[in-house]
Formats: sequence, structure tokens, C-alpha cells
Amino acid sequence: MHRTKMGILSGEHIDTKTVGTTIALVVIGLVSIYSATYDAGASAYFFRQIWWAVAGLVLMASIIVMPFRMLQMLSYPIYALSILMLVGVMVIGKTIAGSTSWFGVGGFGVQPSEIAKPATVLALAAYLSNRQVTLKRSKHIVATFLLVLLPMGLVLAQPDIGTAVVYGGMLVPVLYWAGASPLLLLSLTAPAIAAVAALFGVTPFLIVIVVVFLALFLLRENRLHSAIVFSLTVLVGVSVQYMYGKLAPYQQKRIETFLSPEVDPLGAGYNVIQSKIAIGSGGILGKGYLQGTQTQLNFIPAQWTDFIFCVPSEEFGFLGASIILLLLIALLVRGVSIASMAKSRYASLVAVGIVGVFAVHVVINIGMSMGLMPVIGVPLPFLSYGGSSLMTSMLMSGLLANMYLNRKEY
Repeated sequence: MHRTKMGILSGEHIDTKTVGTTIALVVIGLVSIYSATYDAGASAYFFRQIWWAVAGLVLMASIIVMPFRMLQMLSYPIYALSILMLVGVMVIGKTIAGSTSWFGVGGFGVQPSEIAKPATVLALAAYLSNRQVTLKRSKHIVATFLLVLLPMGLVLAQPDIGTAVVYGGMLVPVLYWAGASPLLLLSLTAPAIAAVAALFGVTPFLIVIVVVFLALFLLRENRLHSAIVFSLTVLVGVSVQYMYGKLAPYQQKRIETFLSPEVDPLGAGYNVIQSKIAIGSGGILGKGYLQGTQTQLNFIPAQWTDFIFCVPSEEFGFLGASIILLLLIALLVRGVSIASMAKSRYASLVAVGIVGVFAVHVVINIGMSMGLMPVIGVPLPFLSYGGSSLMTSMLMSGLLANMYLNRKEY
């Protein structure tokens, strides 16, 4: 359908809900980073983030008006380029905190694993929207998995466990939306859940096994396939328990700290404990902007990165934290709404994939800050400091708005 420039710029086509929510979150992020760096002698991070935010706005606007067919056509080349960048960073990248995941560009850093997230979503959507592809055929299922496992494996090799988890997290909602069978979805999620449960002890592991057995029984799928899924789930859980028992005591302690920060309150668990104190001390209305004791006394090292959520939570209390959560939830709901109204299967899958990426980030990051999830270095979209993270998040918002703009295309 032909659209004039005035038509594109009108409220009828521009997704003001996605754009408005994104800008609101970016502003909250800038305000929070300013506070976090105010008395930490790190104001350069705040000004750098402003530049990234401006560049992100330009990028988001460019993606919104990008021709839909061109975006679809470039999905595979963009994915291939992101894979080349992931390979390249292993060869010439900068090693920071033990992870070789950055390209140094002047005084800035570029993280290819962030760029590869939307690239993988685009490739998945392009492949699964092909009319000849069906998730009932083994070769198509394997190809779908490989599209995600390739960047995921390269990220794990850096090593960057947190980012790798995000790739795995995006796959499940995309498969569900693409019409995958419940058995296929269960075969993906059950072993992972069993592995985590096994780390917490025998009882949680047995509970997961019973639940999986009941789910397979109620599904009444192919008996052989169900037996394979159940056996794999049990095998993964038992293997985790066995391997844990073979570890040296210091290695076991690392895992214990990973699961429960209180085991090492002055070491690996320090940030989580201080973050929980900051969030809890904010009360209902908070201590006031620039008045947070945990924030301004720098109890949490580099709090403007992965633990940024504790800053507005302490200074604006439960009310401020709730506003942030509501904005993030609104963006996720909007993404699902766009996926539902898009006539193009490609556009619909892109929207769901982006929702999956955002959802995994939000759950893990806020869970980390509240001591409910292990600390695995996952930033909070739009709020955490980091050019690659902010630019990628705004790019994905632009993709959502583009899918809305072209919701009537087939």
C-alpha cells in the first residue's frame, strides 16, 4: 500500500505507545545514572550515555521508517554479519573482566553479542515465515535451533553466560508463536528447569520430574518421543548432581554463592546484599532524588550498570520501582499486541522475538537486584549504562514500531 510522507508521520501509523514508553524509560535511565555517578567521580559515564541515547533515537527513527520488504530481505545478511562480528571479537576483541566480548572503538566499546540479539530474531522470523518451513519436520526444527545455537555458542565461548541465556530465552516464545507442538516446547524447557532444580537439591529436582511426567501423560503425544523427553530431563538433572559432587570444595562454594549470595556476604554476594538493602530502605515514596544513602555512599560498585534498578527504588521507593515495572510491562504487552495484529507472519514473529528478549532481560536483571535470581551480568533494558545495550534496546523498539507501521502488510 502506498503511503505518503505525511501519512507515515501521522499518528495513524507511528506507534506512539512503543516510542513514548521507550523514551520514558530512557529518560528514567539517564536520571538514575546521573544519581548513581553523582558522588562516585564517574560523571563521564552519564555524559557518554546521553550521547548513546541521542544516537539511539536516530537509530530508532531510521528503523521505524525503513521499508518493510527491505528489512525482511536483509534479515539473513544482518544475521551473517553479526556472526562474523562474534567470531572477530574472539580474535581481536578486548578482554574485560575475563570476557573477550568487546571491540574497542576510540574511547567507546561495541559489544557484538548485543547486536546479534535482534539479528538472530530477524533470522528466526525470516526462516519460520517461509511457507515451506514447518516445525513438524525434524530438519526444519534442527535448522531453527542452529540459528540460535550458533550465536549462543559463540557468546558462551567469550565467556558470557548471561547474554547466552537471553538467546535461549528468546527461542521458546518464538517457537510457541510459530506453532510448535507442546512436546517440542517441553523438550526445550524441561531439561533446563531440571538442571536448575538439581542445583537446589534432591527434593526440588524430584518435584520437577513428577511435574514433567504428569505433563507428558496429559499431553498424550507420541509415546516414544515422550519417553525420550522424560529420559533426557532425568539424565540432565542426575548429571548435574553427579558433576556437582565431583567438584572440588572451592568450586562447590562458587556455585553455592552463585545460587545464594549470603554464603559469601563480603565477596561474590556483596552486590546483591547491598542492592536488597537499597531497595528495601526506599519504603513507599523513597528517600528523595540524590538522597539515597546506599546510592550516594557508593555501597554498590558500578551500580549504574547491572544494578541500576536499586537506584530509583531507593530514591523513589516502591512507587518509583512500580512505575518502572509498569512501563516495562506495558512495552511487553504492546509487543504482543503488535504480534497479534500483524498480518505478516514475519512481522508477527519479529515482534514476539523482541518481546522474548526484553522479557528475559527484565526478569533476570530485576531478579538479580532483589536477590531472586543468580547474578549473571544481564543489563536492564534502557536503564543500565552501556552504549551497545542501550542502542540495541532502542533498535528493537524501532523494530516493534516498524512492525506496527506495516501491520497491514502480508
